[in-house]
Amino acid sequence: MMKRIMLIMLLFTGLAVKAQHNPDDQVMSDNWDVIGSVDFKIVKDSEMFPVYNANIKKFANKPFELEGYIVPIKDGMKQTKFMLSTLPINQCFYCGKNGVPIMVMVEMAEPIKFTYQTITVKGTLKLSTGNAMDNPPISLVAAKSI
Repeated sequence: MMKRIMLIMLLFTGLAVKAQHNPDDQVMSDNWDVIGSVDFKIVKDSEMFPVYNANIKKFANKPFELEGYIVPIKDGMKQTKFMLSTLPINQCFYCGKNGVPIMVMVEMAEPIKFTYQTITVKGTLKLSTGNAMDNPPISLVAAKSI
């Protein structure tokens, strides 16, 4: 369980080495820059807390839009809760050579069909101040595909 939590946290923090991927596939936007501005304070091996700057705090609890790739956390063609990434899942960022892209937890209002193409979602941006080892620090809730 702890290894799984650590893997998820690496996905959020992007602490891995620079990714070796096709740069044409990477989604870049001002909103992803806002998400990427979050820092983390490591208290001990099992505790890491997000540090939010004023730039991201101004979007908290407000509608927020992101384009990205679905990274499922459960099997199935219909997804209601998944990670949204700046890189496609088929670029193997879990393997040792590649870095880890920034990710956000998305909770859809209605299921969306899995695709390898980018999707754009809009939902309410939530920032969690709890231990990032236990819960995703950034999420989009009640999201809709646009």
